[in-house]
Amino acid sequence: MHGLVTRGSHSASLNGADMSDKTIPDGLLLGRALVPGYAYPRIVTVRDGALVDITAKGFATVRDIAESGRAAEHVRAAPGVALGDAEAILSNSIAGKTREDRPVILSPIDLQAIKASGVTFVVSLLERVIEEQARGDKSRADALRGEILTLIGTDLSELVPGSDAAMKVKAALIEKGVWSQYLEVGIGPDAEIFTKGQPMSSVGFGAEVGLHPVSSWNNPEPEVALLVTSDGAIIGATLGNDVNLRDVEGRSALLLGKAKDNNASASLGPFIRLFDGDFTLETISQAEIALHVEGEDGFVLEGHSNMGQISRTPASLVAATTGRHHQYPDGLVLYLGTMFAPVKDRDGEGKGFTHKIGDTVSISTPTLGRLTNRVNLSTVCPPWTYGTSHLLRDLARADLL
Repeated sequence: MHGLVTRGSHSASLNGADMSDKTIPDGLLLGRALVPGYAYPRIVTVRDGALVDITAKGFATVRDIAESGRAAEHVRAAPGVALGDAEAILSNSIAGKTREDRPVILSPIDLQAIKASGVTFVVSLLERVIEEQARGDKSRADALRGEILTLIGTDLSELVPGSDAAMKVKAALIEKGVWSQYLEVGIGPDAEIFTKGQPMSSVGFGAEVGLHPVSSWNNPEPEVALLVTSDGAIIGATLGNDVNLRDVEGRSALLLGKAKDNNASASLGPFIRLFDGDFTLETISQAEIALHVEGEDGFVLEGHSNMGQISRTPASLVAATTGRHHQYPDGLVLYLGTMFAPVKDRDGEGKGFTHKIGDTVSISTPTLGRLTNRVNLSTVCPPWTYGTSHLLRDLARADLL
C-alpha cells in the first residue's frame, strides 16, 4: 500500500542513513505525509524545523499546488498545523521503525506521471553498452569494458548529442561493429525517455525499494528528478533512486519495462524543493550527487554524480518529454539520469557490484537533502494498493476537491 504506507518488515535501523547529516535541506519544501486520523495523504511543508500540514480545499494534492501557477507563493503563505519535529518524523518513516500514532513521510508527488531519461552521462552510456554486449552476464563485464574503451578511442564527453561530430563517431563505431542502441540515445539526436512508474506508485524517504526477484545484477541510480507542470514549466526538484536491473535490461532493451517498473522501484524525496530566490534550475545543473551504499555484510560503496557533466541539458530533456507531441494534464516528474555506474567488486575479483537484500542506499546533495531507502525484493516490499481512484474518493469525502 505504498501509495500511503511506507512500512517494511525490518526492525534494524538504516545502516547508511546518518541522521546527523542534513537530511532536510533549506528552502521552500513541499511533500506528503500519512498523518494519524486521516485516511489519505496530507500536504506538508517544513517551517522552522517542524513539519507543517498545509492541506486545504483546492490545494489537497501536490498536483493542485503545482498547477496553480503560484506554487512557491502558496507554500510560503499557506496556513498550517505543526505536526512535530520534521527530523523526528523522518526517523519515524524508516521501514520497520514506524509508530502508527505518528506521521510518516511519503513520496512527495501524487498524480504526476513518473518519467525518466536514460543514458544522459558518458559513464552511464558506456556501462549500458557493456550490459548489452554482456547480454546480462556480469562476469563478462570487466573484460568487455576494456575492449569497448579501446574500440571507441575517443572522449565521448566532448560530443554534443546529434551534432555532426557525434554522427561521425557513430559512423566509425558502426564500421567497427560496436554500434549500440545505447550509443544511439547517448550521442544521437533523440534522448531516451521512458515511463518509470505509474502515478501514485513511487515510494519516499525511509521506505524499502524493490528488486524484481529474477535479477542477480542490479544497482541504485542516484538522480535528480524535476517537477514539471502540465504546460512544461520546471518548478522544483527532488532526489530519486531509479532502481535498475542491469541483467534484465542487458538481455534486451525490450525488457526495459521489466527492468525499471516494479513494485517500489521508484523512490523520490524527501521533499520537493520549489525554485525560489537563489535556488533555480541552474543550481540543479551544477549539483554534485553523492551515493552511499552500505550492506549488512559490511560492504560499502560510495560515488558521486556531477550534474555539470550531463550530456543533455535538463531543459532539453523536459522538452523531449512533453510538448505538442505529448501532454501530461497532471504534470510529471522526470528523473534526469545518472553518471554513476558501480563497478566496484563485491563478492570477488571481476564480479562487479550488485545489491544484496538489506543494503541501505543514501543519495544526497546539500540543496535537496538526503534520500535514504533499504533494499528488498519487490515481492516482499509493501504492495501498492492505494491508487488515484482511492485518493480522489477520499478527498471528495473530505470535501477537499
